[in-house]
This record gives sequence, C-alpha cells and structure tokens, in this order.
Amino acid sequence: MALQHFSNLCTHVRGELSKVLIGQAEVVDQLLLVLACSGHALIEGEPGLAKTLAVKALARVCGLEFRRVQCTPDLMPADITGTNVFNLGTNSFDLHRGPIFTDLLLVDEINRTPPRTQSALLEAMEEGQASIDGVCHHLPPSFTVLATQNPIEFEGTYPLPEAQLDRFLLKIRIQYPSEAQEVEILSRYDQGFDPRRLQSMPLEVLPEGLLSAARAEVAEVKVEPTLCSYAVSIVRRTRDWPAIALGASPRAAIGLFFVARALAAMDGRDYMLPDDIKTAALPVLRHRLMLKPDATLDGLTPDLVVQQVLSSVDIPQVYKK
Repeated sequence: MALQHFSNLCTHVRGELSKVLIGQAEVVDQLLLVLACSGHALIEGEPGLAKTLAVKALARVCGLEFRRVQCTPDLMPADITGTNVFNLGTNSFDLHRGPIFTDLLLVDEINRTPPRTQSALLEAMEEGQASIDGVCHHLPPSFTVLATQNPIEFEGTYPLPEAQLDRFLLKIRIQYPSEAQEVEILSRYDQGFDPRRLQSMPLEVLPEGLLSAARAEVAEVKVEPTLCSYAVSIVRRTRDWPAIALGASPRAAIGLFFVARALAAMDGRDYMLPDDIKTAALPVLRHRLMLKPDATLDGLTPDLVVQQVLSSVDIPQVYKK
C-alpha cells in the first residue's frame, strides 16, 4: 500500500501551517493524527503560545467549517448546543443551532467554564449528537473538538471531569519556542504578519476528498495480534501501578491502537511496530491517569509514570512482511 493520500495530506498541512506557525512541528503532527483518527484533542499550554491560531489555521487549510466558543465562567450549556425559540409568526418553536453544529469546534480555554457547561460536550464528543429539549440532533460526520486550556494551576480555572478527559483522544502540549524561533516570530510581525487577518493569507486549501481518502488509507494499516495485546497490556498495567489512583480505560486502549496505526502511516509504513505504540502512549494516556497525592508530592508527573509503565511491559517480537 502506497499511502499516497495520507502522505500528500501530511505534506500539504505541514507546508501551509508553517506559513503561520513557527517551531511547532510536533504539535502539527499530533493535530494531523487527530484528523486521521477522527478524534478530539485537548491542547494545553501557557497563554500566548498560538494555541488558538494553530486550530484556526488548521480549519482554514483543511477546508472545514469552523466555529469557536470562548469559554467564560458564566457560559451556559445552551450557549454551546443551541436552544428552541418561540416564533410568533408561525406559532411554533424554531431550533437556533449553537456553535456545536460544525465540522471543527474550537473550545477556547475550556477550563475557564464551569463543570456543568463542560459536561455539555460529553454527548457530542462521544455520540456525535446533541440533545436539545429531549430531542437528539445529529452533528456533521466530521465533527471534531479541539479544546485549548491553560495549565490548571493558573488562577480562575476548573479541572476537567475525568469522564470528559477520557473523550479526548490526545492531550497535546505546546512548549515555548527556542530563542531563534522567537526571534523569527518577531521578524514575521515586523514584515507585516497579522494573525487577525488569517482569512486573507494565501493558504492553499486541501483538495476535495483528500482527507477522507487519507483516513481510509490509515484504516488499512496492518496490525498483528501481538501488538493489540501489547497495547492492552500497557493500559491494564496503569490500573494497578502503585503511583496511579485511577488508570486508563478500555477507551484509552482503543485510542492507543488508532493513534499508533496513524503514526505508522505517517512514517510511510503500511504495518504497525511496537515503537508506534510507545510513541503514541504519552499523548494518549497522560490526561487519563489520576496520580495518588503522595506520588504528586514526590515529584512524579503523568508523563514520567507513563514512561515507567512502558519500561515495565515486555516489547513483543513482530514479524514484518
């Protein structure tokens, strides 16, 4: 299998986003993985690291219908899903659809809105539908949530509930750029770059049908049964690990499988290797683990614990055809 469509997708998106973003190659690749797996992602980073700009540019390049929710402490569930409004002219109720009815929904600073409103996304993310006044309304087939958040320790934020965290396929962490990259950012602004004029930038949109064709190619990547067992062993090991109070769910094993398969395709292979699973483990598992208080006091982080778990699971021998 040539994986030509997926290769073209990666080349196109990387090239176009490089016109907007500087020094975020790993972030762009992880966003590509989310699109390839038809999942959702939580993007975490300190303020000012272009989280919102990355999502807006991705929607523009992929030609996806884009809506945005700016989360605030007074945001209500109906502000996201929509509501029925009485029409005096027809003497009936009309549905005013909320921003959730779109292809790509940017939920900006999701941890600045209360848990009740955060939970309004649960049904949409898992079932692809929204319930309004007891009636289910289906969302577009390509519905994707990309939510940004500032680190929890920042003032005025609310931790996301575990049930909602588990709906996110990946947790993407954006790091500070290097000094040279930061200088280049300033140089671009000096040359007239303005993120507020993203729609007027000469970004080339994906050819029609390329995204769906790339997803079909990823689904054809061959996976040996031993690798399925390897992924399950990693996830199950988190449930009895000494430093972990709440381990990963079966949904995490499914996510690990999908992301590893997409990583194999991104590497130009039509077969999966154990390294694909190991690479996928951090972004797939880091937000699904709840550490014990004493482990946190000892300086452990979810990333460190995931690395410990990986080192404790035997790597299977895979026969490559």
